[in-house]
Amino acid sequence: MKKLLLSIVIVFGMSNLNAQSFGLKAGVDFASLKSKVESFSVSVSETGFYIGAFADIGVSESFSFQPEVLYVSIDELDQIHIPLMAKFPVTEKLNILAGPALGLLLDSGDGIKSFNYGIEAGAAYDITEKFFIEARYNLGLANLLEDAPNDPSLKMSGFFIGAGYKL
Repeated sequence: MKKLLLSIVIVFGMSNLNAQSFGLKAGVDFASLKSKVESFSVSVSETGFYIGAFADIGVSESFSFQPEVLYVSIDELDQIHIPLMAKFPVTEKLNILAGPALGLLLDSGDGIKSFNYGIEAGAAYDITEKFFIEARYNLGLANLLEDAPNDPSLKMSGFFIGAGYKL
């Protein structure tokens, strides 16, 4: 956990040097937990919310790096979600985002790992210079079950829809 917090501080510390903008964002998360045992699988869906901050670090005219720290609340699965997104402009107002995402489950129970990871992709549309909307999908890759070999598995994914404001 100390390494994860240190990584967050380093990412946002470095982004302070070259950041073109910082901002805040919030929205709805449609999460799903998929449990699989042998050939049998069950999915459970929950709706929650997210709120957090981001930095937009310009690397070139056609690419920027957007690290984020989000608090995601989904029933009993609250987590700190850390997407590390590559941002590519498609048009002046439309951007494609993709990258890895890390997560720290805050209230994992017995037999559940607290560290989550996956890949995330989506799009953001600038309504004004400061205000944007976004939609993303996070595909959970981590098996959240403690001491489980390949089978059984428990994975968490989510679809995010929200809005943000660049400070």
